Amino acid sequence: MKLENLPKNEGSTHKSKRVGRGPGSGLGKTSGRGENGQKSRSGASITAVFEGGQTPLFRRLHKRGFTNAKFKVRYATINVGDLNRFKDGEVITPELLKELGIVKKQLAGVKVLGDGTLEKKVTIKAHRFTQSALKKIEESGSKAEVI
Repeated sequence: MKLENLPKNEGSTHKSKRVGRGPGSGLGKTSGRGENGQKSRSGASITAVFEGGQTPLFRRLHKRGFTNAKFKVRYATINVGDLNRFKDGEVITPELLKELGIVKKQLAGVKVLGDGTLEKKVTIKAHRFTQSALKKIEESGSKAEVI
């Protein structure tokens, strides 16, 4: 028996609804869309927030408050465990990380996070370090320099 010869499960397939096909189908003339109105037209789509021409809720509410999200400082992140690919005694800078493709964008700088373990003795130059990252860097005998 081959896959193409297997019978389909009962109820798994349905006849497609053939609209606009005369009196026998029950979906002739207006094809089940009703007589007039926006939803009877082709290409009609009404957004979830549309309220029938009434001023929508999001426009009726007060515009207030302030968000600082536009001015948020974002750092490119790297984990301590990712630094094991470098040789002992090497100086790791943000430019080197970007050049090797470990960091895609430098954004406002590079921040070193404390995930993983560091087995090499390297010097890491970055803009920010987490407390756990600093602890793991010191335990491995490496140096952390804030730029």
